[in-house]
Amino acid sequence: MKEALYYKKLNDDSVQCLLCPKLCKIKEGKSGFCGARENIGNKLFSNIYSRVSSQGMDPIEKKPLYHFYPGSLILSLGTIGCNFACPFCQNWQISQERNVPTHEMSPSEAVKKALDGSSIGIAYTYSEPMIWYEYVMDTAKLAKEKGLKNVLVTNGYINENPLKELLPFIDAMNIDLKAFDEKFYKEICKGNLKTVLKTIKISSASCHVEVTNLVIPGFNDTTRHFEDLVNWIVENIGVDIPLHFSRYFPHYKMETGSSITPIETLKRAYKIAKKKLRYVYLGNIMI
Repeated sequence: MKEALYYKKLNDDSVQCLLCPKLCKIKEGKSGFCGARENIGNKLFSNIYSRVSSQGMDPIEKKPLYHFYPGSLILSLGTIGCNFACPFCQNWQISQERNVPTHEMSPSEAVKKALDGSSIGIAYTYSEPMIWYEYVMDTAKLAKEKGLKNVLVTNGYINENPLKELLPFIDAMNIDLKAFDEKFYKEICKGNLKTVLKTIKISSASCHVEVTNLVIPGFNDTTRHFEDLVNWIVENIGVDIPLHFSRYFPHYKMETGSSITPIETLKRAYKIAKKKLRYVYLGNIMI
């Protein structure tokens, strides 16, 4: 464990986490919503520091990042936990489950593994890296010193101050814009759209950013949704940011009662986006 950054002590032996907009008030011996930050002795600790659940040497395109060192490999590391609770989660085995096998990997060990593996750097991915904040910060700083690149694959749900502190060490991000719908974020993800949009804007001014939208039939697949999402990107970021529409396959709590995204829906999204954006891609699909 490591004492967490971004929290404050309260008067009733509770602490309040300030990392993400949930602002969890956590009692002694309890954890916050993400399960990764725990109150011990009226101090907040990261209970996932250096705990790795998944690792791999992935093509950078798998993140997906298509405009950042294409053709390169990157060491990809993930932990456990998430500050969202999406019932369609594609990696629910490590993001939503708590008793997941992990192994220790210190920041220096991670950097050495990246250097030994001819990787361009380290991608913090698979589960939500923002709740791994202390480990990502320490590892990213060390990686930067060694000339490695740092990549985040994230839901973008983080408060502005911790985001701005981390960004100088981050070279690229893929941010998951799950829907251009505040109700969707509140009811389905247990978060909010406003924060994610702010993260995209702030991050785009600091590092390379690409955006992914997982298209789920019946939830975020209307023409209006695609138009609103694209218009916001154009008006707030510009026409050059790569946008990925990804095909949905039923998972987790929505494994039954939902369906695979039709190819025609993705083609419709692509056609709408290409009217205004230069770089649009379809993922999880062979065409």
